[in-house]
Amino acid sequence: MIQLTFPDNSVRDYDKGITGTQVVGGISKSLQKKTLAMALDGELRDLADPILESSRIEFINRDDPRALELIRHDAAHVMAEAVQELWPGTQVTIGPVIENGFYYDFKRDTPFTPDDLPKIEKKMKQIVDRNAKFTKEVWSRNDAKAYFEEKGEAYKVELIDAIPEEEDVKIYRQGEWLDLCRGPHMVSTNQIGQAFKLMKVAGAYWRGDSDNEMLTRIYGTAWSNDKDLKAYLHMLEEAEKRDHRKLGREMDLYHFQEEGPGVVFWHHKGWQLFRSLTDYMRRRLEGDYQEVNAPQILDKSLWETSGHWDWYHENMFVTETEDHRIFAIKPMNCPGHVQIFKHGLKSYRDLPLRMAEFGAVSRYEPSGALHGLMRVRAFTQDDAHIFCIEDQMAEECHKINDLILSVYKHFGFEEVVVKLSTRPEKRVGSDEVWDHAETVMTEVLKEIEERSGGKIKTGILEGEGAFYGPKFEYTLRDAIGREWQCGTTQVDFNLPERFGAFYVDSDGDKKKPVMIHRAICGSLERFLGILIENFAGHFPLWLAPQQFVVASITSEANDYAEEVYRELTKAGLRGEMDLRNEKINYKVREHSVGKVPVILVVGKREAEERAVNIRRLGSRDQTPLSLSEAVSTLCEEAIAPDLKEER
Repeated sequence: MIQLTFPDNSVRDYDKGITGTQVVGGISKSLQKKTLAMALDGELRDLADPILESSRIEFINRDDPRALELIRHDAAHVMAEAVQELWPGTQVTIGPVIENGFYYDFKRDTPFTPDDLPKIEKKMKQIVDRNAKFTKEVWSRNDAKAYFEEKGEAYKVELIDAIPEEEDVKIYRQGEWLDLCRGPHMVSTNQIGQAFKLMKVAGAYWRGDSDNEMLTRIYGTAWSNDKDLKAYLHMLEEAEKRDHRKLGREMDLYHFQEEGPGVVFWHHKGWQLFRSLTDYMRRRLEGDYQEVNAPQILDKSLWETSGHWDWYHENMFVTETEDHRIFAIKPMNCPGHVQIFKHGLKSYRDLPLRMAEFGAVSRYEPSGALHGLMRVRAFTQDDAHIFCIEDQMAEECHKINDLILSVYKHFGFEEVVVKLSTRPEKRVGSDEVWDHAETVMTEVLKEIEERSGGKIKTGILEGEGAFYGPKFEYTLRDAIGREWQCGTTQVDFNLPERFGAFYVDSDGDKKKPVMIHRAICGSLERFLGILIENFAGHFPLWLAPQQFVVASITSEANDYAEEVYRELTKAGLRGEMDLRNEKINYKVREHSVGKVPVILVVGKREAEERAVNIRRLGSRDQTPLSLSEAVSTLCEEAIAPDLKEER
């Protein structure tokens, strides 16, 4: 006999080998109809699997978040069957579940095109409606290879050869069609539902190796209901409209070119946006942090001491001089900051010492990974390192947390998740040191959630910490529901020891400081890309790179338009004049595409009355104001949120 523990903690005895189907059927036929799979001790399993030992059992229905993985996995199999029904002879390779969907790679003499997707989707719906049962079979390695060799499925044969000898070769059938698969699957194809859509086709090398043959990859998405599918498709439409690469061109912010792959060419307006961000961040650090600047290029020996030469060498830009010295452009700011800390004797009275740098760093990223501002090879970190004693660690983590949350709030991000990443398998430092750090940070994490009244969600990422210490990861949610991991707080026991950094304690002994790595935006370039997409280019006035345009209706108003421009710029606002001999509607449309938040329209009448008509981005309405009212209104609106709080 075995014992099964149910979610309500009730325990029942069953014969060893009973299946999940029999267990749920014995409880309720209606529950059985709703059940897609089971979880034994948290591991998803086929409902038809025999249960061989005592376990905690859960039944998975469509409302369970874990059901999505099953729905997408099964949808991938159905897509593969649909392709082979429509185009016999096509080879099926691999088809995993990915974030928000699935894909399958196919080998076909004629690659698929987007025009093929509706046909495949239609066939998939037919297969789903057949309600074929998913059944698992275990084959011998030789039988499996012989079967797929006979079908001409060379890639499947290669996959079978890669399965470890001690593992079973599992085959899943859905009706007459079958595939090599580890599972698990739902009970039948009908449980997939119809809330799926094929998204795009792309080229993909077999096993991701450019030396291998090019295959065709078909991407799809699948959800538990039509509402979620429509919401996801709407989010993608919004994301396309908000794409920072598209808006960057329209707003004339920056560009990339082949001679500098992965490095940003900032235009005037884009650099103004960058400066507004750094000016804001500098104000937030004033009084608490010492701003420093470490060298861009340092000798190889320093990177060997820090460990980056061994752990990060493939991502570093390296050069050798004529005198045979090897240097690297810095990929990180932290080793340089340790050198600044070491320069001159430090006392415990000097701690905590908070050191900040808007440090330009360079990291080699594969060309295929580059993506606008989100993934570049040269960027600026809003980096800081706090050197403190162990007793100060908790308080410093709280100070950092308060600063990070405050900054995110000023940029409109209210939904933030903070997760603690704990010790990885490979790490430096003793278990006692890790125990202490994780105990402190776990308590801080608990207090973060309590102080927020539950508004800030928290969690644990087991084994995801840095090799040198545990860390907090800050993830924010943007206007269309996407999540971005930006800020980090990382405790480091390793670097101060490697470089021999110390402070003199109250008893006169040399002690190793705790080093806390802190970033709020992370990469400023990436954070600006996130902001562009979050605001869809429609920045709040304080942040907008170009805050206004004064546009004349007629040349008779040009002199007055120049006066309006002078008054606004004298008040500290950023803008331009548009005195071109064009119709006012043309001017408004053009500047709206450029996402200028405020257009001040002036004509002969406005000149006579010393007034303006204000038109806001996204609105057809015009608000008449006197010139003095317009200047004071816009100046008040253009005050940054941190400065407003100080008033």
